[in-house]
Amino acid sequence: MTQFNNQIRQIVLLIIIAFLGFLIFKELYIFLPGLLGALTTYILTRDFYFNLVEKKKWHPGPTALFFIVVFVALIAAPLYYTFILVSPKISLLFSHADEFLGGVQALSDQIKKFSGQELFNSNNIASIQTRLTNYIPTFLNSSATILSNLLVMFFVLYFMFTNGKLMEESVRKLIPLNEDSIETLTKETTHMVKANAIGIPLISLIQGITASIGYSIFGLSDAVMWGFLTGIFAFFPIVGTMMIWVPLVIFMYAQGNTAPATGMMLYSLIVTGNIDYLARVTLMNKIGHVHPLITVFGVIVGLQLFGFMGFIFGPLVFSYAIILMKIYANEFVKPYN
Repeated sequence: MTQFNNQIRQIVLLIIIAFLGFLIFKELYIFLPGLLGALTTYILTRDFYFNLVEKKKWHPGPTALFFIVVFVALIAAPLYYTFILVSPKISLLFSHADEFLGGVQALSDQIKKFSGQELFNSNNIASIQTRLTNYIPTFLNSSATILSNLLVMFFVLYFMFTNGKLMEESVRKLIPLNEDSIETLTKETTHMVKANAIGIPLISLIQGITASIGYSIFGLSDAVMWGFLTGIFAFFPIVGTMMIWVPLVIFMYAQGNTAPATGMMLYSLIVTGNIDYLARVTLMNKIGHVHPLITVFGVIVGLQLFGFMGFIFGPLVFSYAIILMKIYANEFVKPYN
């Protein structure tokens, strides 16, 4: 009877813990990208940090602050430069809205000539300017969310650095697996995070260079600058680069440069648009021995679950599923005699 009562108490306690965990996760879900960002940065730099603290005898607190200052600079510099480049172009777009809509109509006519399908008609072209205006509050709200997640990321990262060893030991104790399986999960996490953290910027760099070449070929001014912006937006799969080259193509149509605009559109669709998949499949397999299916489907699932950090943790979820099935088979499935 005593054993039965203990089991009931254990079940009730687990239910309460699960319920409280659900409530906490539900309310803090908006900050999940920041938490995952802190975890990613910690995994990437923990060895260097502990080398300075334990071998060089640097003080943990100031060292953590030094790392955070460096990370802020690395993130803020490209964001600031991107904002400086993009904001004048957006202002120019709204001040020449009629020319932009004319370019949209010219692009639609060209697509209709190739495919026979009308992309835009007079009704939805008239609504584009209104939709662009209404998008500004959404963009500002998203920017505020990103800023909040960055603050959460650096706040959590400080305590991860200063209490790293204790945190790691506590997590290991909570995982209900043997030491070999825990070590496998640890290595896979580190391996996948480092592979994605290195591979994704390289993929964006390749897309930026590819786009710059295309912009130069078809006579676009400031091709390097536009290539840089294309590389930045290439972090977002499928539609990322389109956020740059589609307005550029429309602008060229609005200027009456029909042939170069058509060439750049085809180049962007065929070359720039597909280099992402080719680079993602080949580079991720080369750097981290990550299977292409895990890379592609992991990113799709990860972006839905984790936002921007889904680039890294989406493939990791797929890898965890495969590894945990192997661990389960090794630990709990008895072979037939």
